[in-house]
Amino acid sequence: MVKALDPSDVRVYTVNGTTAGSSSSLPDWLTRKRAAKGKRATREHYEGSIELIQGFEFPEASNRVKATRDGQNVIATGTYKPQLRVWDVGQLSLKFERHSDAENVDFVMLSDDWTKIVQLQNDRTVELHTQGGLHYKTRIPKFGRSLAYHFPSCDTLIGASGNEVYRLNLDQGRFMTPLTLQEDGSEILGVNVVDVNPAHQLLAFGVEGNGTVQFWDHRSRASVGTLRLPTSRLRPLSSANSGEALSVTAISSRHDGLSYAIGTSTGHTLLYDIRAANPFALKDQGYGLPMKDVIWLEGGSRMAGDALVLSADKKVVKIWDRSTPNENFVSITPANDLNNIHHVTDSGLLLTANEGIQMCTYFIPQLGPAPRWASFLENITEEMEDQSTRSVYEDYKFIDRNELKTLGLDNLVGTPALKPYMHGYFVSLKLYETARLIANPFAYADHRERTIKDKMEKLAETRIRKKAEPGVKVNKILAEKILRDEERARKREERKKKKATTSADPEAMQVDAEAAEADAGEGGEQHESILHDPRFSKVFEDPQFTIDVNSREYALLNPSSVGQNRSKAKTAVENEEEESDKSSSDGLGESDSDEGSNSDSDDEGELSKFDPRKRPGQKNEALSNSIQQSRQQRVPRVKYVPMQAQASGSRLEDKNATFGQRLAPNAGRSSFGGKQKASSRIEDDATEISWVPSASASRDEYDDNASAGKGKPEKKRPGVEKFGAGMEKGYVPEDAEDMSEADRSGRTKRRQGMRSGSRNAFRSIDG
Repeated sequence: MVKALDPSDVRVYTVNGTTAGSSSSLPDWLTRKRAAKGKRATREHYEGSIELIQGFEFPEASNRVKATRDGQNVIATGTYKPQLRVWDVGQLSLKFERHSDAENVDFVMLSDDWTKIVQLQNDRTVELHTQGGLHYKTRIPKFGRSLAYHFPSCDTLIGASGNEVYRLNLDQGRFMTPLTLQEDGSEILGVNVVDVNPAHQLLAFGVEGNGTVQFWDHRSRASVGTLRLPTSRLRPLSSANSGEALSVTAISSRHDGLSYAIGTSTGHTLLYDIRAANPFALKDQGYGLPMKDVIWLEGGSRMAGDALVLSADKKVVKIWDRSTPNENFVSITPANDLNNIHHVTDSGLLLTANEGIQMCTYFIPQLGPAPRWASFLENITEEMEDQSTRSVYEDYKFIDRNELKTLGLDNLVGTPALKPYMHGYFVSLKLYETARLIANPFAYADHRERTIKDKMEKLAETRIRKKAEPGVKVNKILAEKILRDEERARKREERKKKKATTSADPEAMQVDAEAAEADAGEGGEQHESILHDPRFSKVFEDPQFTIDVNSREYALLNPSSVGQNRSKAKTAVENEEEESDKSSSDGLGESDSDEGSNSDSDDEGELSKFDPRKRPGQKNEALSNSIQQSRQQRVPRVKYVPMQAQASGSRLEDKNATFGQRLAPNAGRSSFGGKQKASSRIEDDATEISWVPSASASRDEYDDNASAGKGKPEKKRPGVEKFGAGMEKGYVPEDAEDMSEADRSGRTKRRQGMRSGSRNAFRSIDG
């Protein structure tokens, strides 16, 4: 079995000819341009620029290619002019070439080297070549299609149009009785391919027209069996209805003598064991084109395995495992249509003949080693990796046909200015920019406007605190309000359940929880959202149900929301102007805006033009009036309490009476020990007094308290002066000698970094 590999890990190196599409390669025109511009082109390997075999090409196209059995030469046929070329792989160069009168269809090497060759030409001739040149030429009755050689009998088997296979015996030098193929109920249009099994020499003929493979034994010259392909599985429905015939176009037998690979005209490859009538593997190339070649890849111990099969049509070459035909080991897409492919035995080298000047050679290290005559390939594969393929397209722009027509460059199709590639063209970036500006001169402005709009929409989305459901197309404000209400209701329910569970019995809680789960399992959610209710779906989807928040009816039904929307609609400038119109908290900025706006302009002129030095002794009445008005406005509106109560029937009922006026007539003498000043008698013998403490009063009070038995009088200390209520100064403690000068005398300097209240300046909150 073959170890499964990721197709992306299998590298295909083009060592001759145009690079393949699967090798992450560059187009031929781009590769040549880079090689021409490169200063170190002689030393640096550009992908597709290596020539493993010098002159490995034909003037127009190549038809067939094969390597000799001794591995010393490569032989190929091509046109134009029709010719055969032989390359010496030891010298990696062309050995010689021979021209012929007609184009070659197929050829077979009779010896292990190139000295004896049989060629089938498209003019019904068969040519025998030796080392010296053309040895003999003969003709067949019909146009030949395939050629094979049966070594035990020296018969050259030629498949042609019709139901006969011609036999040219080279030992006797004459044609033998042809093999006539017959099929009941169908007509044989021709024999497309002839195969000779190397194990037991069984002949296999691929028939055109009826989708069968006939097996013949050369010893009895009779058919031993017919293999019928599953036509219903292979033929597409369109061709089945049109009656298109299924044909066999390629056959390859394995060295074990039991396995056969059969290619069809529908692009399928079937693997058979001759002991069974049904295929054990089926591979579809995907293009629906006739198969060109099928090959069993077998080799030495370093090969990837003996279970790989190569199938090729003119568009693609696929290598896959017979046990997993749906997965490709590797896929190669040649740049030109493929005519023939050959695998060099015991190696990972593939030789191709194609519709192009250069013949292609591909090296796959994961498939097998390089052949002995090209062993250096394994050392330079890393050098062949072009790491700059990502940036080579910087000077080109890929455009499709529609864009090409829009830019007005469709008239350049077929010129070197457009490089065709896949479904479009590569065009020079400078030419593209010039054509784009001519076609749309405002393209940059439109692009800039779209970019700004996209950014603004993204910023607007970030300001939405809660988005509505994705299905909401209209009335998003209403949908958001419904979602908020449902969220609040859900939280209230959760709080109620949590509160109930904390105070309820655990057993009852469990029963309630099980009942709630059962209800939810049977009926689902009890409260379905309005947004998901099909009855109200059009409210959030149909534009006809859009709510106009600026209408009068909406304002009457939703006055609070309208007010909030208006307040939210204010811009930053409007909010700043509104704040500046408000008066300051200290009353300094209060002014009557109405009076200021309605003031007479003449009075304002008098305020500015008055000069007392010019007219001494006169007063500016306008200035005096304005000052008086400002003073009246600055007077705080404070309600003073009168000194005497208003005349009323009862003291308790008078709200304007002072505390002293409300005292009872026999309240007694105040307990405050101090001087009584400005005492006065009012109604009901109530007395109102004012008391001011002093140093003498505090000493007298202290002495009175001491004489009343509250404590011994303290001995007066010299140099100590008492003042206020229990405060003193001039006291020096006994341990004053140990105190510092700052602690003894107190603060002698003003504190630094403190805020001064004398400075009349506005400060911020942080200050």
